[in-house]
Amino acid sequence: MTPKTSHTQLFIKDLPKNLFSGFVVSLIALPLGLGLAIASDAPPISGIIAAIVGGTVVALLGGSNVTITGPGNGLVIVLLGAITTLGGGDLYQGYLFTLAAIVISGVLMLLLGFLKMGRLADFFPASAIEGMLAAIGWGIFAKQFHIMIGHNNEHGSIVQLLAQIPNGLIDLAQNATVEEFVAAGIGIVSLLIMIFYSKIRNKYFQLIPAPMWILILSVSFSYSFGWLNLPFPMDASYLISIPENVLSNLAFPDFSKALQKDFIVSVFAITLIASIESLLSIKAVDKLDSQSRRSNVNKDLKALGLATSLSGLVGGLNVVTVIARSSVNVNNGATNRSANFFHASFLIIFILLFQEQLKKIPLAALAAILVYTGYKLATPKTFRKVAKIGKEQIIIFLATLITTLFTNLITGIGMGILTTLLIHIIINRSAFLFVGNLFKPNVLLFQEHEEKNYYVSVKYFCSFLNFFKLKNKLDAIPEDQNVIVDFSMCGFVDHTAMEGLESYMHVFSKKGGSIEIVGLDKHGTDSKHPFAIRKILPLETLKPIEKYFTRRQSHLEETAMELHWSYSARKNVETSFLSDFIFFKTREISYLYNHLIDEKDNCSIFDLEFTEGAFVAKEVIKSTVMHIDLPHQFPVFTLDKEGLLERIYKLAGFKDITIENHSDFNRRFFLSGEETSEIQALFHDELILFLESNPYYHIESNGNSLLILKKERLLSVQEIKAMIYFGLQLQKLLKPCFVS
Repeated sequence: MTPKTSHTQLFIKDLPKNLFSGFVVSLIALPLGLGLAIASDAPPISGIIAAIVGGTVVALLGGSNVTITGPGNGLVIVLLGAITTLGGGDLYQGYLFTLAAIVISGVLMLLLGFLKMGRLADFFPASAIEGMLAAIGWGIFAKQFHIMIGHNNEHGSIVQLLAQIPNGLIDLAQNATVEEFVAAGIGIVSLLIMIFYSKIRNKYFQLIPAPMWILILSVSFSYSFGWLNLPFPMDASYLISIPENVLSNLAFPDFSKALQKDFIVSVFAITLIASIESLLSIKAVDKLDSQSRRSNVNKDLKALGLATSLSGLVGGLNVVTVIARSSVNVNNGATNRSANFFHASFLIIFILLFQEQLKKIPLAALAAILVYTGYKLATPKTFRKVAKIGKEQIIIFLATLITTLFTNLITGIGMGILTTLLIHIIINRSAFLFVGNLFKPNVLLFQEHEEKNYYVSVKYFCSFLNFFKLKNKLDAIPEDQNVIVDFSMCGFVDHTAMEGLESYMHVFSKKGGSIEIVGLDKHGTDSKHPFAIRKILPLETLKPIEKYFTRRQSHLEETAMELHWSYSARKNVETSFLSDFIFFKTREISYLYNHLIDEKDNCSIFDLEFTEGAFVAKEVIKSTVMHIDLPHQFPVFTLDKEGLLERIYKLAGFKDITIENHSDFNRRFFLSGEETSEIQALFHDELILFLESNPYYHIESNGNSLLILKKERLLSVQEIKAMIYFGLQLQKLLKPCFVS
């Protein structure tokens, strides 16, 4: 069976569940498409057109697997601003100008895809993006709340609309007309359905999403007056307006303002927000994919750009990847892009077959869905979540949020970036760290062939400014491999980098690989949150290096508990017990930390910082070392892998001791020491077999204790566990030699 046939058969086999998932998503996309268009002051059908065009084009040409495309929450206030500004009071003409901006925006997204700018979202600080999303949520909430309570003619900025909410409620209670009162009743009931839907545990009720229940109940409410021969208490201005014949009433873009400043600003705002929203959503949905596939974001950008331009040409809104509908898609068993296509197909059926029913949907019902959506983007939980990461993150978040509310999204995200950079400079008391090192190569990747690990070392700093460099290296590593990311030479790591690494750790874990971060244990932080900013601490002599445990330190503490060892993370400058080892004769030890101690077997393992070289050539090295006390006098020796360094030892007069009848051992290992016969007696057959069967370690005896070292770098927790096992087994094999 060929791979192609296998893929086709799998596609056919999964077709029923993708068809079902597409149908379920369409039930949510229908009211949201109508509502998001209305929230943007565009004709309701424009949101459905975007979902249909997007679902079709991206399903055929996209690079993602289980995402759903259509109109997005993030663009509501951008499109609303464009329609209002470009129309100069004429909303329909503003809509036609905005369609032209959407078409050009699609072309720019297409270009971004060809330029492989899928990493665009990585250049924005995570907390600034959270602030931008919260501002979008407040914008949707501010506009739609008034429509939900029957006030369809409220206008103004986001802040003005928010300020008008108390007066709107008072006016509803004191001066409401029958139509406003009925609309408000429908809106409030719809909002309650959105809030309490998840608390209803009936599995049959849950088959229909909450937004679709709202449509069913509100349309039934409209029909009930006809069945009872009663006049409907709301006129057409309170209901959705859909043309009799959608195809003959398509709107087409007006490019006559294409060279004006306001138009160009709108194009760039639409492109920026559409790209960020889509890229963030694609990354989030990849985490949900049951098959742990990674989307081709550049290919998806090209498909989204083409779909956006086509949508704008026939009167539709922007096409973006949407997280909420994509999540529903995954949760209903979707496995490939056909679900997106089916969702678009069902929307066509709804529009063609149920036009009369759609015209009976109250605007207040759709507004309630959007009020809930806006609130979910800016809940108090969001503020608490950001604040837990660190004090500086809530400043970035609020700076972005407040600036966006009072100006626009581009100015808001710009303020978020500027605030983040200023805070980073203040924290590090240096602008040179960023300016001087921004364009330097700072990420080294190589594969350690003996252990088949990938080792990534990061220097200088790692923040939203250069995180893409680390991402490029991680993207090149197969996701079923083990990776060690070492920040010991990195002075500053920001929240965006830590959060981005967490995403990679999740993906690698699902594929059978792993990513472990080392080298952050001597970096300070003001928060217990795993995504908190970390900055290397100055080396005061006896100051504890840890303020809050890193994940590695937590795992080391757990390892110590499992082994019934003790653990101390604190810095210890008492390192004289290492000075007699040959390895440290030409190296100056600074201190040790992360100390695991086995009192019973007199073993310990710890991270160690030392220097080698002098003056300009001086280099700081951090490594993980195991130390074993010996109960009796022992011959002094060193054992290492045969290599260039050992050949230099030979030239310097160190003799390689050979062990009889073990030619392979003699070829692979360099063994030296002055007491040749005692050392030869020590290396018995079982010990040699053990050493040949395990990875190479530098092993050294100073006569009273053993030093075991693997690499001149910090080890991952898994490597530390392996070293402990190796050391304890070596200790057992050497015990017969302790007897005097």
